[in-house]
Amino acid sequence: MARFDNSYSKFVAFAKIALPLASLAVLATLFLFARGREIGMSIPYAEVDIETLAREQRVEGPSYATVTRDGAELELSADLVRPDLSTPDVINSSQVDGTLRIPGNGTVSLVADDAVIDGPSQIAELSGHVEVTTSTGYTITSERIATQLDISKIESPGTVEADGPAGHLTAGSMEISQDPTNESYLLVFKGGVSLIYQP
Repeated sequence: MARFDNSYSKFVAFAKIALPLASLAVLATLFLFARGREIGMSIPYAEVDIETLAREQRVEGPSYATVTRDGAELELSADLVRPDLSTPDVINSSQVDGTLRIPGNGTVSLVADDAVIDGPSQIAELSGHVEVTTSTGYTITSERIATQLDISKIESPGTVEADGPAGHLTAGSMEISQDPTNESYLLVFKGGVSLIYQP
């Protein structure tokens, strides 16, 4: 049996036994505390409706951007889009916002409750409460507005109401398009236009 003649030798011999035992005790304590925690509560997860996702295809928050043949920039975004299962290349959208940036710093903003975007026909048909705001000061409302995706053309085939610099007016239809003679952009009201002039 080994003899320890001084206190340093005694300390080294004690440390060879005590330190490994202390490290084992620390590891055992860590494992015991880890088992006591509720693992399921500490992992974040997303609350999603799995059945709804499996039943219907949809995309949340998409956006679409293009440049028309006459050089205008068209952007459309929606809260939710779903494919039309009965018609290929057609999608249904909810809560739609759009902007048409016309060459020459003019803009037209679009807001609608719903929209149907027909890819092959290059038409987006907005419905519900549709509001069109132009940079020239007009705010136009209608139940239905159609905008072309390949050229700068926005039209309402039905009744519209508008407020602008000249006053409040109603008309049977409305169209925003490029004038082919001088390449300027025109806002035209047609079909029984009634204007209440506000000087």
